[in-house]
Amino acid sequence: MRIGIVILPEYRWWAAEPKWRALDSYGFDHAWTYDHLSWRSLAEGPWFGAMPTLTAAAMVTERIRLGTFVASPNFRHPASFLREVTALDDISDGRFLLGVGSGGAGFDATVLGAQPLPPRALVDRLGEFLDLMHTGLTHDRTDYQGEYYTAVAARSTPGSVQRPRVPFIVAASGARSIGLAARYGQGWVTTGVTTGASTDDVAQWWRSVAELSEKVTEALAAAGRAPKSLARYLSLDVAQYSLTSVECFTDMIGRADELGFTDVIAHWPRADGVYAGRESVLEAVASDVLPVVSPG
Repeated sequence: MRIGIVILPEYRWWAAEPKWRALDSYGFDHAWTYDHLSWRSLAEGPWFGAMPTLTAAAMVTERIRLGTFVASPNFRHPASFLREVTALDDISDGRFLLGVGSGGAGFDATVLGAQPLPPRALVDRLGEFLDLMHTGLTHDRTDYQGEYYTAVAARSTPGSVQRPRVPFIVAASGARSIGLAARYGQGWVTTGVTTGASTDDVAQWWRSVAELSEKVTEALAAAGRAPKSLARYLSLDVAQYSLTSVECFTDMIGRADELGFTDVIAHWPRADGVYAGRESVLEAVASDVLPVVSPG
């Protein structure tokens, strides 16, 4: 089991830098930040860009993998974004993971003046986004014409440090988006099903996670891929906060392992509000849990 931590991009760098350094030295496998322009209850507070934050993190870490959680087509165009991706992959010396999803409703969907897309169109757009990103990262020059994106002689030289390209960790919960994860992804990430049901029902959330994992296995079979050919990432802090205690965290990663997940992701404890907790629990996980469950 590989374990990662999200550091929200809300801190000035003098406060954020020690957190990224700590995750690297503690031995966590991957570290992430949200790729939003604002986010829910924190929308009126401080917030910084994901790619500059990860670039700075790459400069102060040595071994931990770094990723977007998750990049959004709401405000990104693949032809320009692939330049940022290749730059970050180069600066990190091949440690970048491109977490990417369909984008949802809210500020990110409307800030550029567009109307939010219906669910089916969101998946259609994600398919184009992944197709153009894949093509652009594996070819020096790309022409593309789709419903949502156009590229004319888009360049990506010198390409990714990681070959054939940066890994895609695709966020997906519906049948069509899971199909895209099976087609393009080196990993799949889920938060479970949170709409239409209370996220306070922990048992129901775990059932949704198990059902989604089965759907991924089926999609891989349909795509001619083996079940273990796709890394499976579970975002833990949905129905309950995993770092409430070491015991809670250990129980949750055990359940994730039983469901076939290869990776879990928790959030750095905040002082209050969402993901409120104690940094001492994170430190205890690093000292007592990581040496036992993580391959490092």
